[in-house]
Amino acid sequence: MWEELGISGGTAIVVLITLYFVIKWAVKNGIKEAHRDIMSDKDSNLRLQE
Repeated sequence: MWEELGISGGTAIVVLITLYFVIKWAVKNGIKEAHRDIMSDKDSNLRLQE
């Protein structure tokens, strides 16, 4: 399959591993950012209610 695209097996494995870690890093950072936003919104709402 990879040979049809002009990619050797070793190159395909390196590309797939790299994609895995890039996507993992992006999802992790996205979750952290969303959590920060949610927590800051909760803090703002608590201050308004007091």
